[in-house]
Amino acid sequence: MPDRSNSKALVLFSGGQDSTVCLAWALERYDAVETVGFDYGQSHAVELTCRARLREEVASAFPSWAPRLGPDHMLHLTELAAISETALTRDVAIEMDENGLPNTFVPGRNLLFFTYAAALGYRRGAGTLVGGMCETDYSGYPDCRSDTIQTLAKALSLGMARHFTIETPLMWIDKAATWALAEELGGPALVHIIVEHSHSCYRGDRTHRHDWGYGCGTCPACELRARGYAAYMAAKA
Repeated sequence: MPDRSNSKALVLFSGGQDSTVCLAWALERYDAVETVGFDYGQSHAVELTCRARLREEVASAFPSWAPRLGPDHMLHLTELAAISETALTRDVAIEMDENGLPNTFVPGRNLLFFTYAAALGYRRGAGTLVGGMCETDYSGYPDCRSDTIQTLAKALSLGMARHFTIETPLMWIDKAATWALAEELGGPALVHIIVEHSHSCYRGDRTHRHDWGYGCGTCPACELRARGYAAYMAAKA
């Protein structure tokens, strides 16, 4: 655990389930925590509208965390959508590409996110970057792999002549364990906040309410979240 007397983290905060758990994880461990979101022209941009409410709900429900929660930052990377032919940046059906990856993969996305976050962290004095990438329960995205993330951390540290650590607390756990971690960190209150106010659906659907939250219920993100929630609840029974 970092030295609480002088620690500052910057959380990549999309407004989804995973990034909300990562925010709670960071607030439990670091003396000061800021958040950064990215508008990259994603078709499910509704996730960005969830971010402020999530921050408010977390600060309200957990008074011990509230003083540690610093400013939020929004960075615009819309050129990423302009050069990406993906189901997250175009109105096309979600399917598998010839390379074996789903067409929800946005090439370079996480690499750019961490590079911009490090540049922001450099200015804000945050040497730790926190992301919700996972190699256990994911769609095969190569920029979610631990080797990719930790190699990037070395490159950022070398390129900015300042040490950066990238923490990925969800890297080796599945979605059921992510729900369990949320409960461990913040009890039923945090689980409720994630269900009601976070957004993970690739289709940006906030009209259909399920036990696990809002979404279309059929896209890969919804299916993954639903399976994880079902397994989490079964383990509690």
